[in-house]
Amino acid sequence: MHSTFFLACEQAPGMDTDLQPTSAFSISDVERDTGLAKETLRVWERRYAFPQPQRDAFGERSYPAEQVQKLRMVKRLLDLGFRPGKIMQHSTVQLQQLASAGSAAPSTPPPQLEHYLSLCHGHQMAELGDALRQALAVLGLKAFTIDVIAPLTGMVGEAWACGDLAVYEEHLYSETLQTVMRHAIFSLPQASSPSTRTPRIVLSTLPQERHGLGLLMAEALCAAAGAHCMSLGVETPLTDIVAAARAQRADIVALSFSSASKQRQTRDSLQQLHANLPPSMELWAGGRSPVLYKQPPSFLHVLDLRQVDESIADWRRRHQALALQTH
Repeated sequence: MHSTFFLACEQAPGMDTDLQPTSAFSISDVERDTGLAKETLRVWERRYAFPQPQRDAFGERSYPAEQVQKLRMVKRLLDLGFRPGKIMQHSTVQLQQLASAGSAAPSTPPPQLEHYLSLCHGHQMAELGDALRQALAVLGLKAFTIDVIAPLTGMVGEAWACGDLAVYEEHLYSETLQTVMRHAIFSLPQASSPSTRTPRIVLSTLPQERHGLGLLMAEALCAAAGAHCMSLGVETPLTDIVAAARAQRADIVALSFSSASKQRQTRDSLQQLHANLPPSMELWAGGRSPVLYKQPPSFLHVLDLRQVDESIADWRRRHQALALQTH
């Protein structure tokens, strides 16, 4: 399974919005839930006659729950490389079949991951927490994050998108995972060797980027690599990211993006951060935003989960060499 920095197999864009059979959603709700821009939804409505929103008492678009469910599947297929005109007239079931066939995930996940997912379905959160802690003890934090948590989070997101997992069940998973990983991060020994330069990293997501599990995975891997981490959590205003980075004398500001991030807003925010951070402070980013892989800014270091350890080691080498040059 392909892993991406901070959001290896990301939460589906709207896993915090439940779909009840009688629910109706505004266009803003749909944008937030699916990661599809309002403009895109309007264009599809004209071009493909889908979605077909109703109108509320104020004349605003109102989307039935089943259409939002289908839009979730359409978004998954777009992320897999499908073109909208080729899939828009398919049923939700057909879209699910296409997504299963085209997913980068293995068709048969490792048995232990299936077991963890079954515990989620069975609401056995105490048992899930115990099982994850046992895996953590055996694997160590780095391998646990990359080989267990990243693919498991992807499986949970896929189950949610297909309607196999309710939002509250995803929330239970998220809370259990955060408890396990926070304890693991806090239990790591602090770097104490004066000869080893330890980077100070401030981690966050930008406003309107509400997905936190990927950020937590990034923090875990940075901490496991010996970095001193301070996570600001999600949706931190740009001015506060800059203020925190300066106050903490950070060496690196690390950001997480999901595929729901808006490209123009992401580019503008990165440029603004770069302009306001000290020149010596590096800007790292990862996730599934197209901005990170389609001509990313030259000042941005783009990496995935498996590259965190080597990126921090490279940072140390560069700064040790710089220190030798100045003496």
